[in-house]
Amino acid sequence: MADERFISADKISAHAAFIGQRLKLSVFENMECLATAPLTVKAGNNGIAVLFRYGVVVFFGLTPSEMIGFFDNLSAYITDKFDEPEWDEVELVCRPDGPENLDKGRINLQAFNLQRLQIVAGVLAKSVVLAHYEVNLGQHFDRIEPLASNLKQGGLGGSKGKALLQYIGDVLLIEGKMIGRVEISEKPELIWDHPEYERLFLRLEDEYELAERHRAVDRKLGLITRTAETLLSLLQNKRSLRVEWYIVILIVVEIVIMLGEKIT
Repeated sequence: MADERFISADKISAHAAFIGQRLKLSVFENMECLATAPLTVKAGNNGIAVLFRYGVVVFFGLTPSEMIGFFDNLSAYITDKFDEPEWDEVELVCRPDGPENLDKGRINLQAFNLQRLQIVAGVLAKSVVLAHYEVNLGQHFDRIEPLASNLKQGGLGGSKGKALLQYIGDVLLIEGKMIGRVEISEKPELIWDHPEYERLFLRLEDEYELAERHRAVDRKLGLITRTAETLLSLLQNKRSLRVEWYIVILIVVEIVIMLGEKIT
């Protein structure tokens, strides 16, 4: 079924925004929904919005002012809102007799029906989440590198140990969010009810390199975790060795005092 909002359009704009760690979708239960998995609602004068619980909104056919208005109404229902959301935008072109693919920065579709738009929304949503964590993990690398250099030079004090534990915790949280909430490696639920759109999903998934980018993020997560754990282990060993030296020094001091008492 073609969505009546776009039935006569030959091209529409799509904007995806990763706006926070979680989005409360219960607020939309009383609104007129076009679909529920993923949640799709009418938005603006002649557009739609696809909302994902893990904090992404994808707009189709909205003007910038309409998107801003939608975000203003949504603000109270965003958990851990980002100061700078991750954005992506693409133009969708309707080509009834052409291949469905990403070509020259545009997504070609044979029709602007709701299921196709939901497939596109799911791919764009996962893409902006990956983009966000790609930048985030890059920053973690930048912060861990000085700690490794400091340790090599014989430094790394107690406060650094807390930083390492924080990095390990941050990485575990990222991994949990990506696996437990976003399910980047999973096919959308829509495919199970409409298997005829699986080919479109697989093609867009491949052209946005979701699987490759997910594996790259996983490797970075693993490397950061191993680096932080190794540094933390070395830090603990240094502390243990320092305690042993303190004990040895105390024993030597005690022996010297005893010898001094006997001599006198």
